[in-house]
Amino acid sequence: MLEVKNVVFAPEGDRKILNDVSIQVPDGKLIVLTGPNGGGKTTLAKMIAGINMPTSGQILLDGEDITALDPTERAKKGIAFAFQQPVRFKGISVRKLLCLAAGRELTDEELGKVLTDVGVQPELYVDRQVDTKLSGGEIKRIEIASVLLRNAKVMVFDEPEAGIDLWSFNNLIRVFEIIRDRRDCSLIVISHQERILSIADEIIMIQNGKVGLSGDRGSIFPRLLCKNDCEDCVRKEG
Repeated sequence: MLEVKNVVFAPEGDRKILNDVSIQVPDGKLIVLTGPNGGGKTTLAKMIAGINMPTSGQILLDGEDITALDPTERAKKGIAFAFQQPVRFKGISVRKLLCLAAGRELTDEELGKVLTDVGVQPELYVDRQVDTKLSGGEIKRIEIASVLLRNAKVMVFDEPEAGIDLWSFNNLIRVFEIIRDRRDCSLIVISHQERILSIADEIIMIQNGKVGLSGDRGSIFPRLLCKNDCEDCVRKEG
C-alpha cells in the first residue's frame, strides 16, 4: 500500500501548493485524482514519483518510508510514472525503449500487443526513434506502453487522455480495466474524464492544495457530476 501522510509542499516559502495532504492507495485499486486545474494534482503525483520532494510529511510504500528517495530509487522500489508531457529520447528506438522498460528482450508478439493496446500500429512504430519526429499523441501512447511493461507495484498516470484520439482513448480505458481487474498492482490516474472516473475504485478530489471529496466511486462520482459540487470538474466526451 502507498501512503501519503500530512504532506506539505511549499517551494516558495509561505505559499503552500499542497497543504497537509494525506491519502491511502490500497493494493490492487484504481484511484483517480481529480479536481480543478491548478489544485495540486500533478504536484502530488510528481511527489509520489520522487520528482518533487515534500517540505514536510511522509510517503510510505508497504510501510517503508521512501520520502527521501529520488525517482530512480523509487522506480526500483516499484513506482512507475507517466508524464503529462513525455520525455523524448534521441537515438533510442521504440523497440529499445520498451525492452528497457520491461527489463528484458521482448518478442515481436509482445511488442505488438502492448503497442496495439495503447493505439499504436506496431509495424509502423516499433523501429522508429523516440524523438521529435513523433507527435505529442504518439509519444504519449508509447510512454504509457513503457509504464505498462514495468509491472510496477504502483503506476501513476498524469492525464493519460491528453493528446490521444478517441479510438486510442477507448483502448486505454480497456487496458486500465484489465489492470484494475487483475488486482496485482495499484493505479493512480489524474483525470477529469467521466469515462475514467466511472471505472475508478475510489475518487479523490484535490482542490486548493487539499483533499476535498474522497471515497468510493458510488458515493463520489454522482456528486462530481453536479455543478454545485465541482463546476466543470468532469469533462464529458464528445
